[in-house]
Amino acid sequence: MKGLLTSLLTVLTFGGIQAQSSPATPRLVVGLTIDQLRGDYLEAFASLYGEGGFKRLWKEGRMFCHVEHTFARVDRASAIAAIHSGTTPSLNGIIGNEWMDTAKLRVVGSTDDPQFMGYYTEGNHAPTRLLASTIADELKAATQGKGLVYSIAPHCDAALFSAGHAADGAFWLNPYTGKWSGTTYYGEFPYWASQYNDRKAVDFRMSDIVWEPFFPRSMYTLLPDDRTAGFRHKFDNDRLLKYRLFLTSPLVNDEVNALAKEALTRSPLGVDDTTDFLALTYYAGNYASSPSSASGGMEIQDAYVRIDRSIAELLEQLDRKIGLQHVLFFLTSTGYEDNSVSDSATYKIPGGEFHLNRCAALLNMYLMATYGDGKYIETHNDSQIYLNHKLIEQKQLNAADVQEKCTEFLMQFSGVNEVYSAHRLLTGAWTPDNEKIRNGYHRKHSGDLVIEVLPGWTVVGENGRPDKTVRYASPPAPLVFMGSGIKPDVIRTPVTVDRIAPTVAHFLRIRAPNACKASPLVGLR
Repeated sequence: MKGLLTSLLTVLTFGGIQAQSSPATPRLVVGLTIDQLRGDYLEAFASLYGEGGFKRLWKEGRMFCHVEHTFARVDRASAIAAIHSGTTPSLNGIIGNEWMDTAKLRVVGSTDDPQFMGYYTEGNHAPTRLLASTIADELKAATQGKGLVYSIAPHCDAALFSAGHAADGAFWLNPYTGKWSGTTYYGEFPYWASQYNDRKAVDFRMSDIVWEPFFPRSMYTLLPDDRTAGFRHKFDNDRLLKYRLFLTSPLVNDEVNALAKEALTRSPLGVDDTTDFLALTYYAGNYASSPSSASGGMEIQDAYVRIDRSIAELLEQLDRKIGLQHVLFFLTSTGYEDNSVSDSATYKIPGGEFHLNRCAALLNMYLMATYGDGKYIETHNDSQIYLNHKLIEQKQLNAADVQEKCTEFLMQFSGVNEVYSAHRLLTGAWTPDNEKIRNGYHRKHSGDLVIEVLPGWTVVGENGRPDKTVRYASPPAPLVFMGSGIKPDVIRTPVTVDRIAPTVAHFLRIRAPNACKASPLVGLR
């Protein structure tokens, strides 16, 4: 009898441990990335929010208030690739929305691939430049292809890099026609997406769409000089730019929700025990590159009001269709890039203008004086300089020595804080100062010389690109996990963005992406 009781206690004890440590995997993972979302605005504009959006996330989710990127020069493409691959551009290859192709001496897009045709677009796009697996790829492998994966975003790079390599479809809005586009890389265009394009796409409604304040003006917390300011954007007034302008408004998030609703109701997402994945992207940045967002003006406040409502609508759809207890939902940001006009002169902040083209021309003259005639600078782009390696080999020069000479010369320019050579980044000793630069550097896509400009200085744009005033500090970016048994809490200790993918993998009990080195966030349940 004593032995029997011991055996029963053992079974009950281990059975209880197993029951507690093995919660059910979610039926659906929904990853929402909001491009340019600022964490400080979630609290600053809280009086304007309803109960079902940001406030619900605060109450029911695990809120990490400050998510940091572990690499420099973050933009939309590199951020979303990092979120979903769990690693940095040094390994996943996506150093930005575009970069210089040294073989063709022209700038290429991060999603360009002439081997694949487009649906509802003349562009040729694929995720083939992404060199690491994503969480969606690992889910596909773990379920032997049975788990459905869809991605919906305003822009092509966001759609493709969150979908990964093995998805069932990725969709983005064509900036010239307003139709949802796709690529033959993923096979056939789903029937439900085609029918939506043919019956409900935004081009049918564009003439009636107007963005103006959702609330009366008195409800917005305006700056003194904006007390009487309002806005009214009717996109159809500009026939050439209407869809591109629409893509920079918060109304584009409603279109993302609309196609997501089609996917949830007309495809078998989340209907069985095999986990599926739905990746979504919203936009929260400046409208038409306007600087008003930097000051928290009426436009940006209204944008956050509308994003709040879009999140509430999305959560309600998920709850109604699947039940949030069966959904793992996470929300994060690409980080905020301040493109506002420089105010250095107005407030006597030290600064100046940095011209990369002049810098490259003078460097070539210096190298000619040092090593003899020739075109030593192949090209330049985005504060990076690419050397002519064929000429360096012909002259039997050591590339590392040439890079060192260039570094010494460039450090003499006004506005230059630091210059990093490829040799130093790839083979030099690690230091805390160069870690972020090294993580954002890829040997096949980045230049031979990376120039870090001083804060307060303006990098003058070339070839129609806008000027950028350098800031090292950036507003906090949030991360929220919700559903699937997650316990609510607010965490103010910073975490890094590369921990999102392994955390999702931990919940799904699958492998983390193949280039991911970070550990998952634990204790969420």
